[in-house]
Amino acid sequence: MNMRTADIAIVGGGVGGLALALHLHQRGVACEVFEAVAEVRELGVGITLLPHAMRELAALGLQAAIEAAGIENYDSAFFNRHGQFIYSELRGRHAGYPVPEIGIHRGKLHKILFDAAVQRLGADRIHTGHRFAGVTHSEEAVTIAFNDPHGQALPPVRSRVLVAADGVNSAVRRIFYPDEKMVFTGINTWRGVTRFAPILTGKTYMRIGSIETGKMVIYPIVDQVDGQGHQLVNWMAEIRMEGLTQNDWNRQGRVEDVLPLFKDWNFDWLNVPELIANAESILEYPMVDKDPIPQWTFGRVTLLGDAAHPMYPRGSNGSAQALVDARTLADELAATPSGDDLAHALYRYEAVRLPLTSKVVLTNRSTPPDFINIKVDELTQG
Repeated sequence: MNMRTADIAIVGGGVGGLALALHLHQRGVACEVFEAVAEVRELGVGITLLPHAMRELAALGLQAAIEAAGIENYDSAFFNRHGQFIYSELRGRHAGYPVPEIGIHRGKLHKILFDAAVQRLGADRIHTGHRFAGVTHSEEAVTIAFNDPHGQALPPVRSRVLVAADGVNSAVRRIFYPDEKMVFTGINTWRGVTRFAPILTGKTYMRIGSIETGKMVIYPIVDQVDGQGHQLVNWMAEIRMEGLTQNDWNRQGRVEDVLPLFKDWNFDWLNVPELIANAESILEYPMVDKDPIPQWTFGRVTLLGDAAHPMYPRGSNGSAQALVDARTLADELAATPSGDDLAHALYRYEAVRLPLTSKVVLTNRSTPPDFINIKVDELTQG
């Protein structure tokens, strides 16, 4: 079987992997992306791109495309579980940042990154249907094994560097940490998207209730979806459930499991049961992360994004941290002097990013973004 060669091989074509490819191309560093799925489709639910994430995407020339595909958040508003207003604050450009805060469908964000990578790097540098199957090391290079979606071996790839951006269930990370377990909080979550009339300003990010008694996070991600003024509204329901031990990363959710928890949440400004009942799709997953690890880089292999630091989906930080990883690693690789070993750049990248992201993982565990709602519940007995 013939062997391919790639200067830098990126395993995983998600947000972090594609951003790294675009940053490297921008800096004149050759790379190729190897993604497990055979076809990139607009799947998933919503995501919020905070200003520090948008700053990274703007540096790639993608701000206009992302703004056109999503909705710019105007404000963030907090309510108790009875729908009573607690507090609000302006967001993004409205709060003085140079870039906006955007709510967008995750699938649309992924498609923008994927299309940009194909256009700029060339279709022959973006490989779909390549599932990572193993890696062997030598002093000069790594040799990466791939299978197609049917399990058949594909030609191996020889590369000077392997960057694993293959997500929370990273097959590459498992080689170095084979006995690692997810850390489960006892909080279950459901995420859905619903065609719905604009809520409040039509550009508001809403947090209602708290995880102890039931919490909803709601924000619009697509405007004017049907010519009748409706938006595509993303929502996430969270609640602490004693005795819950499931540890699946995600699975198809059921309306009948989540709706009863919020059946009385019919406010004069929002009918939450209607929002849930009319969801186009629902995903259910426990809130999990992994303990920070002491090392990301092993010779010519390093980890990036969720493969390096999976974290609770709080504060919209997962994708943002992957984007910062991508720019940092690209800078280190591009700064490597001619003739020097690219592997040294991996350790420099790790030295910068590992301690910072470890703090984010632990902070996300200890300081939920709805602490205001929790405190109000405590002071008012719900």
